[in-house]
Amino acid sequence: MHPPIDTHACAARLAQLYEQLTPAQLSLLGDYYAPDARFKDPFNDVRGVPAIRAIFAHMFENLEQPRFIVTQRLVQDDRAFLQWEFHFRMKRWRAQVPQCIHGATLVHFDAQGRVTRHRDYWDPAEELYEKLPVLGALMRWLRKAGAAPLPHPHRCSPPSDR
Repeated sequence: MHPPIDTHACAARLAQLYEQLTPAQLSLLGDYYAPDARFKDPFNDVRGVPAIRAIFAHMFENLEQPRFIVTQRLVQDDRAFLQWEFHFRMKRWRAQVPQCIHGATLVHFDAQGRVTRHRDYWDPAEELYEKLPVLGALMRWLRKAGAAPLPHPHRCSPPSDR
């Protein structure tokens, strides 16, 4: 039987990997992810270190200066929730404009401290699609159309002094 893992240390180690990730470090992903780990984000749902490595390689191939900043870590049992900012520039569209996506990742660790499940949570409509020329206008309209109407400021009455 394995001793319990130090999930805080595992989450800190993983956060450091993300924040310092370079193409040269992709060969080290097997030290952080279990061989049959599942990775899911808004665009991908894959299993296994080679497939996970391919996702990160694709990121480096298609974006300029991609980097993560982990802003918060929450740990419970064998799980960690990492809140992050993803900074990058597009290679093919508005390359001079810095981009930032806000999101979070839920990871589960095995007895060896490797990630068995990785699930990214972020809103591609708000964080990505709304920034595109034609699609952006449609996404902003859909967001506005689907939003709950807010009361007008003049409808609020001050509390009475009864």
